Amino acid sequence: MSENAHYGLLKGKKGIVFGPLDESSIGWQIAVHAHREGASIAISNVAAAMRFGNTDELSALCGNAPVIVCDASKNEDVDSCFGELKEKLGKIDFIVHSIGMSQNIRKQLPYEELNYEWFMRTLDVSGLSLHRLVSYALKNDVLNDGASVLALSYIASQRNYWTYSDMGDAKSLLESIVRSYGPRLARRGIRINTISQSPTYTKAGSGIPGFEKMFEYSDLMSPLGNASAVECAEYAMTILSDLSRKVTMQNLFHDGGYSSMGATIPMIKLAHEVLNDKELAERVGLEDFKPAK
Repeated sequence: MSENAHYGLLKGKKGIVFGPLDESSIGWQIAVHAHREGASIAISNVAAAMRFGNTDELSALCGNAPVIVCDASKNEDVDSCFGELKEKLGKIDFIVHSIGMSQNIRKQLPYEELNYEWFMRTLDVSGLSLHRLVSYALKNDVLNDGASVLALSYIASQRNYWTYSDMGDAKSLLESIVRSYGPRLARRGIRINTISQSPTYTKAGSGIPGFEKMFEYSDLMSPLGNASAVECAEYAMTILSDLSRKVTMQNLFHDGGYSSMGATIPMIKLAHEVLNDKELAERVGLEDFKPAK
């Protein structure tokens, strides 16, 4: 989809995007694309992100979209947010959850030595907040029948990615909440899904130790290569639109085919070279990760 090619997929719809920070963030791109597809949107983030991000710029790009300060880990904030949203936009047709944070990753604590207070904070902000958003949206009667709820996940919810640490647990919780809420929302035709995106150079993603290596590996392992934030936003438009009205409780992989691959020829060749180059194998610490016998 080029910058000038839009399809009116969200014409007449209203929604809110939680968590956009700057142009690199997927939430930012989803907000911009939703506006281009005809939606009226609101933007929400915590106060600190409002200060350090470019929220005012995003608001202007989205037709002077209302900006609502909200900490999605606090009941009173979320309740107030949806009350304000209903006053400003009326009832809405979609919610986008683009929220994630781990102090353990930020401080580079190994998984075996997690700070448990920070761990609980990771689970609350990155996972449980989705339950809170949906629950308070229902309590405030802000969701239209047939609405779409979408959250952003990562394949580390299902497979181990060493440096993704407690965020992998948070994404598992996020996807479980989607499955648990799915049948309950379906009675009103509301669907809820996650998109499992490729590694993406966002502020949050880039803070993961060794992220550039994860990115390069994923790109080599994906038949179509890594998906960008813009491409994720384009895909998200179909999930927010009526074109996906029978899609719910799904974790939708948007990763260039990575999630279905065993190995690619380039990766097999690289592994072969490393295994047969003792100096290189030692330099990358291969012996440290060999299974015990």
